[in-house]
Amino acid sequence: MLLSRAQDLPPSSTLALASPCTFVPSLCSSKPYPKSVIRSIPMRPSLSLLRSLSFPLSHHRPHHRLLCSIFTPPFYLSPKPLRTSVEQLACEAPLSETQENWDFSDNNESEAAFDFDKNVGYLDLKHAAVPALDVKELAELPEQWRRSKLAWLCKELPAHKGGTLVRVLNAQRKWMRQEDATYVAVHCMRIRENEAGFKVYKWMMQQHWYRFDFALATKLADYMGKERKFSKCREIFDDIINQGRVPSESTFHILIVAYLSSPIEGCLEEACSIYNRMIQLGGYQPRLSLHNSLFKALVSKPGASSKNYLKQAEFIFHNLVTSGLEIHKDIYGGLIWLHSYQDTVDRERIMSLLKEMQNAGLEEGKEVLLSMLRVCSKEGDVGEAERTWLKLLCIDCGIPPLAFVYKMEVYAKVGEPKKSLKIFREMQEQLGSSSVAAYHEIIEVLCKAQEVELAESLMVEFIKSNLKPLTPSYIDVMNMYFNLSLHDKLELVFSQCLEKCQPNRTVYSIYLDSLVKVGNLDKVEEIFNVMRSNQAIGVNSRSCNTILGGYLSSGEYVKAEKIYDLMCQKTYDIDSPLMEKLDYVLSLSRKRVKKPVSLKLSKEQREILVGLLLGGLRIESDEERKNHRLRFEFIENSSSHFVLKRHIHEQYYEWLHPSCKPSEGANDIPLGFCTISHSYFGFYADQFWPKGRPMIPKLIHRWLSPCALAYWYMYGGYRTSSGDILLKLKGNPEGVDKVVKALKAKSLECRVKRKGRVFWIGFLGSNSLWFWKLIEPYVLDDMKDFLRAGVATSENISGETEDINCDDVSETDEMASNCSDDDS
Repeated sequence: MLLSRAQDLPPSSTLALASPCTFVPSLCSSKPYPKSVIRSIPMRPSLSLLRSLSFPLSHHRPHHRLLCSIFTPPFYLSPKPLRTSVEQLACEAPLSETQENWDFSDNNESEAAFDFDKNVGYLDLKHAAVPALDVKELAELPEQWRRSKLAWLCKELPAHKGGTLVRVLNAQRKWMRQEDATYVAVHCMRIRENEAGFKVYKWMMQQHWYRFDFALATKLADYMGKERKFSKCREIFDDIINQGRVPSESTFHILIVAYLSSPIEGCLEEACSIYNRMIQLGGYQPRLSLHNSLFKALVSKPGASSKNYLKQAEFIFHNLVTSGLEIHKDIYGGLIWLHSYQDTVDRERIMSLLKEMQNAGLEEGKEVLLSMLRVCSKEGDVGEAERTWLKLLCIDCGIPPLAFVYKMEVYAKVGEPKKSLKIFREMQEQLGSSSVAAYHEIIEVLCKAQEVELAESLMVEFIKSNLKPLTPSYIDVMNMYFNLSLHDKLELVFSQCLEKCQPNRTVYSIYLDSLVKVGNLDKVEEIFNVMRSNQAIGVNSRSCNTILGGYLSSGEYVKAEKIYDLMCQKTYDIDSPLMEKLDYVLSLSRKRVKKPVSLKLSKEQREILVGLLLGGLRIESDEERKNHRLRFEFIENSSSHFVLKRHIHEQYYEWLHPSCKPSEGANDIPLGFCTISHSYFGFYADQFWPKGRPMIPKLIHRWLSPCALAYWYMYGGYRTSSGDILLKLKGNPEGVDKVVKALKAKSLECRVKRKGRVFWIGFLGSNSLWFWKLIEPYVLDDMKDFLRAGVATSENISGETEDINCDDVSETDEMASNCSDDDS
């Protein structure tokens, strides 16, 4: 029966055991190896060694079907030596199929577009040492009943899911020992049922007779990594280290490649960490392909985010040099590119790299010259910029648009805005058009130089070009008008910006400053209230200080006290010049200084928190479970999370840890931030995260308000391409059943799909419309276009919902929905 199942498997699924660098010798010989030889052969990455794991099964079947319990293995099997199904299929497979391609070239290329070798992700482990795994053959076991039981388990376990598989194993506790469980796990790996092998291995670890087996853990970790299941591979990797052992070179290599092949946020950092430990802990020398793979991943991100990886890139470069490996020209180019994006440029290091390139006989390519122009733009080095420009002209590939932008910045640094404008016009003549970055740069240059007429004419030209976004240039123009006290023009530009762009807090703040300066306090109060009520804008320390200063200057002390109370609640810093006036005002109306406002969640914050917790929000507790903190995490490439991130940051600002509060003037909110540790969150930790694991409270039906459902959808939900709505939920089946009953009590029919430890609640067809009508008043305005139900889309609008439906949710989708999800 096992043989018939194996013959149905595709050759590629069985041949993945081979190392991609190893050719497979013939396994069709009918002459078996002696048993003593089989035991002595180490586990090398070649299919020719699979006989060391082979076990016999019988050709004979009973003439009559025997009915027996699934938990009681039959005893009628009579094992006889038989070639394994993997060996038989290996004989029939073409040689080319035995090589595994580890290329992950589908990574998004950055503006650098470095071209590494084609074999950059190729797994070269031909000579990597792999520990020998000694497993007895089934025929060597003395007891007939044990052979029959093991053969039955090998047949049954791969066909069952996790829960049933564990129950079957639990029924065998009385007789199973380490050697028996190892045999079953190895058999599962041999027939490519690695998931079942992993579950058997985890079950083994919980038994009293368990002894750590380094060879078994290594082989299972390698198979998990080759299937790109990096979380399970990492789990075994950590088990090996916890046992005081150093993982093998193959495990390090495969785990790094598995991380690099995943698009999930945070995997690159984990790959870097494993790479460093491979060298520092294991003492291994990674292959050239692994160095190049990791370096390529570092420079494949946009420059603003890649600059944080400079130290890691330098470490890789150092390892390449000390190992005597060949250094590709794009390694030099990528390292110079990273240096050029630093806030403080190390010019000496860049010149050293350029000299090494020349000594190696490598020419400076377009990317290197572009990086040099970027350095010149930061330092205002006109002479070097002109020399680099001449080198670019000699290259046949043409001058990239960014080169014009950097040259404009160089002349702006030395106070020649007219020269920058001339370069901008040359760009239009040579390229036939201008880029968005070029318009942003030249308008910023002219506004800082207070060239009003030129800036206005270029702004009109920019608007007519229909290029986006316009907001950065509107901000530059408004700042210029504010500095020149042209408040009428500033108000006109503000109104124009509202018509053409999305609401922006910086735009509102500049307009608020202008209104306070002219003394129009009625309008100031109106705009401030608009900012507070619009969740996409919100208020911050700057806007509160602006209106507070206006009220204090005009003698509106009662209103000033209200703003002061708001700032205390949000823990905003008050500007020093305002504190003296504020102390005088408070001394007139209050006999004593007001005590600090105690932190307490409002009703809206509590409802939002319930929705976020259902959507996957984490609560971290200390060892004594006295203090707890909320860990907010958002998806980088999600348009809906980009909007939600700013709103949540503003909503819980007073609770945020000081390190998570951006400095004044900074507009970027990090993808992850956390609150301070506080005992106030103890109730939610006990209800939703007891013992550090997600759980659905017993009284969840009381807390499923429309507001909570809306934030659950915005944080942990998706809209499919057909317009249906899916909500992610973690917990026990009983809790999920309570949620479903509570939804049905609100006349919301839904379907439930389980995928591992994650449940998906789907509102399909007309049910999605009813759900949307219930939550729409609480959905952020800027997110409604991404999340509106019943709207079929030809492409994935929200960036992470493509190909997700209630009947087919992949493991990648589960992990992408929560980048720090350990249960995926």
